[in-house]
Amino acid sequence: MDVLMHDVIHWYRDLMDNKSDPRVKNFFLASSPLPTLCMCVFYAYFSKSLGPRLMANRKPMDLRKVLVYYNAIQTIFSAWIFYEYLMSGWWGHYSFKCQPVDYSNSPMAMRMVNICWWYYISKFTEFFDTLFFVLRKKNEHVSTLHVIHHGCMPFSVWMGLKFAPGGHSTFFALLNSFVHIVMYFYYMIAAMGPKYQKFIWWKKYLTTFQMVQFVAIFTHQFQLLFRECDYPSGFMVWIGLHGVMFLFLFSDFYKAKYRRPREPIKANGHTNGVHTNGKVKYMADAGDTQLTNGGNKGACMPVLEEEYVKSNGHAASAFQDGYFKEGVLSSNGAILNPDSSSSSLHQRKVK
Repeated sequence: MDVLMHDVIHWYRDLMDNKSDPRVKNFFLASSPLPTLCMCVFYAYFSKSLGPRLMANRKPMDLRKVLVYYNAIQTIFSAWIFYEYLMSGWWGHYSFKCQPVDYSNSPMAMRMVNICWWYYISKFTEFFDTLFFVLRKKNEHVSTLHVIHHGCMPFSVWMGLKFAPGGHSTFFALLNSFVHIVMYFYYMIAAMGPKYQKFIWWKKYLTTFQMVQFVAIFTHQFQLLFRECDYPSGFMVWIGLHGVMFLFLFSDFYKAKYRRPREPIKANGHTNGVHTNGKVKYMADAGDTQLTNGGNKGACMPVLEEEYVKSNGHAASAFQDGYFKEGVLSSNGAILNPDSSSSSLHQRKVK
């Protein structure tokens, strides 16, 4: 046992001291994988266990303004990261077919190293997405997909930062940052309330956009299986498999959310539909109807939802005559009505 432990320690020290990139040795959180690993594990524990228990006997927090500011900051942060990745190589200097890592200390190479570190830090700022769910007591939205997506990314990005900060696989970060610009901008508008939600009619296509991202990522990575390239094959496979895994997870959500047969919405045990010339017009897909004890499960960050409530025995649309239930399921807060609980959403009328 002592010999085995000695060999493991020797292997670890050799990996950290001799196989890693010395340029990031003194970067915050980059010297050892343990802090990142511990934070990822604690994130998963807090998201699925500790957080919900701490909020069990507390009222949901009203975070409407916080959500607007947070998503605005994340949009700007993502835009800056995207710009820096372009200026660090992807705007005319890097090859989309094969791009080795530049391990020199040139200004361009060091700019790439720095933005790789900032991209790594951004994976921790995204933990707030889950924190806001927990504080809003929207635990049904802290799905397996959500926790896997956010929980594994910091450690994956840490490995790239530590051993290959630059080169072929940073295309993943470039594209992901661009998607986050669109995504956080969407959630910012959604969090601003009904007055602005008419401008984000394209919510359905946000998930499609994310899936296209994953296809582009694994296609770009796996092309190196068929051509010679001086880039670490382990990172190429690792990032490519991330794209495949997230594609399947998001596609499952998409099918559950948008491909189910249309069904009438039920509230208080009655069917809500719009009667037009004797026919019932269904107002939402089945994936949209289960807003209590389930809701929009599966999305990394569930998108805008509309709720429909009955008025004098008739169904009201989301924007009709003051009966709008302020229904934003943003990246960081589900229903943005501070008075509502998930058990009473279909029984309250917004004045």
